[in-house]
Amino acid sequence: MGKPKNSRTAAKRFKVTGSGKYMYRSAMNHLRRHKSASRLRRLKAPKVIDETYLGHVQDLLPRP
Repeated sequence: MGKPKNSRTAAKRFKVTGSGKYMYRSAMNHLRRHKSASRLRRLKAPKVIDETYLGHVQDLLPRP
């Protein structure tokens, strides 16, 4: 049986922390002219995946 392969698109969008949490960055480049500077700073911070999507992301990124 072959090695489990990562979804390359998901691997570029999600990172796994040392404690096993999945982090992502929001796409803040869309329509950013009218957004305030404080809102853009808040969007820049990485966020933890919600529990409802966690199973789907784990399927896309199998860990050995």
